[in-house]
Amino acid sequence: MPGPGGLWSAGLLLCVLGVCACLGEECVLGIVGRPIFLPCFYPQLLTSVNVSIEWRRDEEVVLRATWREDGDVEEWSVNRASVSAQALQTGNISLELPSVYPEHNKTNFSLFIISEGNHSVALCSVCLRIAASFSFPQLQREEAVQGNQTSFLCHSSGGFPEPEVRWLIDNTSEPPEGAVKTVVTPVPDTQLYNITSHLMVNISKDTSVSCSIENLTMNETVTATSIGADDSPVVSRASEAMWIFSTALSVVVGVMVVIGVGYQIHLDRISKRKKKEYQYEQQHSNRSKSLPLQLLNTS
Repeated sequence: MPGPGGLWSAGLLLCVLGVCACLGEECVLGIVGRPIFLPCFYPQLLTSVNVSIEWRRDEEVVLRATWREDGDVEEWSVNRASVSAQALQTGNISLELPSVYPEHNKTNFSLFIISEGNHSVALCSVCLRIAASFSFPQLQREEAVQGNQTSFLCHSSGGFPEPEVRWLIDNTSEPPEGAVKTVVTPVPDTQLYNITSHLMVNISKDTSVSCSIENLTMNETVTATSIGADDSPVVSRASEAMWIFSTALSVVVGVMVVIGVGYQIHLDRISKRKKKEYQYEQQHSNRSKSLPLQLLNTS
């Protein structure tokens, strides 16, 4: 007849093969520099005592926790990884990572429960995918000095993983083959990417051209559009109008400040004059009162 340890292991195995297991691997998207939770729920933990769990990244142990019968919890982790302090009460033993980075991309995390005799059984497996948004693209347009070709330069930075670049002419047609050259460069010490794409095409001056940076992992697209060769003067006129408005506003504020200072000086002068008049009246009154006393003394 199997002992208590054997019964516990058999029960655990049946539980793992049943509804309490979550071995079906699912992927979680983490954003660079932000915290993330890798989900795992084990309701049977509510009735367990002297139980230990391990979270592993591939083969490396990143967290180990043990719940003692007296309620004491022992926890060890790498890079401040943690599980909920109420895990034993809730059955939620999801792993919290304080931040993730590109080097964590396409890694697998697994939760193991450690039985008597140091036997381990996998309960949950989660794959981690990492991404970061690319900046809004900067699109420059230059008309060729000779010939009819127009040059476009599209630049975006700080994203992950490598994006797709899509050019559209008049929002409908793609550039001809060989018209686009794209270079992706890693950002030093971050493993993020900058991307620069160059388009050389023969189009009219009023043709619009758009450049889109597609981050497929995040399902995110950022787009910049050049609306013909005359769009730059519009920006210049808008900037000039803003400059005129700012200048006029500064003049108005300056005039108001001068008026305010002048009015304050006027009030100060009135206050000083009234103060002098009051002091003069006080002195005159004191002299009038002291005169009869002097006459009495002389008599």
